[in-house]
Amino acid sequence: MASSKGTILVIDDEEVMREVLEALLTREGYEVRLSVNGLDGLELARAHTFDAAIVDVMMPGLDGLGVLGELKGMDEDLPVIMVTAFASVETALSAMKRGAFDYITKPFKNDEVGVVVRNAVERSRLSRENRILKQNLQSQQGSRFANIIGRSGKMRQVFDLVLQAARSRSTVLVNGESGTGKELVARALHINSLRADKAFVTVNSGNLPPDLLESNLFGHVKGAFTGAVATKKGLFEVADKGSIFFDEIGNVPLETQAKLLRVIQEREFMRLGGVDTIKVDVRIIAATNVNLRTMVDENRFREDLYYRLHVITVNLPSLRERKEDIPLLVQHFLEKYGEENNRHDLELAPESLDLLLEYDWPGNVRELENVIERAVVLCPGTRIGPDLIPDHVRTTRRFQIPNFVLPPEGISFKEVTGDFERRLIETTLEAAGGVQKRAAELLHIKPTTLNEMIKRYDIRPRRRKGSADEPEPAGSGVKS
Repeated sequence: MASSKGTILVIDDEEVMREVLEALLTREGYEVRLSVNGLDGLELARAHTFDAAIVDVMMPGLDGLGVLGELKGMDEDLPVIMVTAFASVETALSAMKRGAFDYITKPFKNDEVGVVVRNAVERSRLSRENRILKQNLQSQQGSRFANIIGRSGKMRQVFDLVLQAARSRSTVLVNGESGTGKELVARALHINSLRADKAFVTVNSGNLPPDLLESNLFGHVKGAFTGAVATKKGLFEVADKGSIFFDEIGNVPLETQAKLLRVIQEREFMRLGGVDTIKVDVRIIAATNVNLRTMVDENRFREDLYYRLHVITVNLPSLRERKEDIPLLVQHFLEKYGEENNRHDLELAPESLDLLLEYDWPGNVRELENVIERAVVLCPGTRIGPDLIPDHVRTTRRFQIPNFVLPPEGISFKEVTGDFERRLIETTLEAAGGVQKRAAELLHIKPTTLNEMIKRYDIRPRRRKGSADEPEPAGSGVKS
């Protein structure tokens, strides 16, 4: 059975190199498959799924660069790590241009190989998850719930209720915090109703004074007020046979609420300044981010209107209540803004996703969308790292203080805090792939301060090839 850490393909014609890499990677918890040449390695790649491949550049017959091209042709997302005995920039650049994930040179450091392989496996799994998410997006609910993204239990309940309520003519009240997508739910109710081919009209309830709001809703006749130079239809007439959506219904003034109640009850109204009754067949959908029951108790909302609106209620969960939907939402926004900015090759680093999952998102889906749009625009390469996540999101990461039993004789504060500090640095270095500069950014301290602490605690940070600012890691050199 494959190891949970991943399966690695090693292709190298030198027996000692195969044995060393097999021992090293097996000790790290990977399952390893070995091949003595390029052709046999390609046969293994066709027959099995691998999380990463390590390929020697110099091999008889089909060389490493040729194997690289064939492997990428089979699976574009497979990370391929090249091994060369020649510390040649030209060879390395050629391999990277052809799609190699990284390269290591002989003699290599064991810790260096471990870091590179771990990063490659993370990339592989992230790419695989993105493919699955993309498939889910394409198949999820079809166009009935366009742009409403979610597969959590709470969102499935919303989808089910929308489908049940859509075909009725009953008034629907959508409750949810700002940024949760209340208007998207209202549109889904309309799209799935028998009125889908008619108008869907949105009323921004709180932006207008009462007179102007009523003029927009009910229309007016010529001469009804100064400036009424012609008769005008209101939004209710425009929405006839369709749906009208009141965004933030709690902002509607009390005097207008009485007239709105009459339209709901009688399905008729009069234009401002008019005497003729106009009948309409309109499905009313309202949304609020406040507690209307509390507003009723405070005499800020009509109780009779409250009950008229409260026929079917859809409660939209906040994003912090459905964090399992964040990866799906991220993939959706990466595709959306990648298309707008001609950036189709972007992916989110695992450590960046961890930050997004830890944040509570007071602005909900709208805030997450803004964060991803910003990252797409500012990303200089193809990988969105933690440095592209806004400070206010990154600084909310919470560390758990380990539980311990205080002994009767007490405890050394300096010893305990020093041990915690050491473990915090080690954990952050690991999350940063061994790169001190990135770890310092995550800890919000200067790189020089981090370096001093590393020396003080005798921490041996792992590094990736090419990080010139890192001290040499510990590890046995392997020569061939």
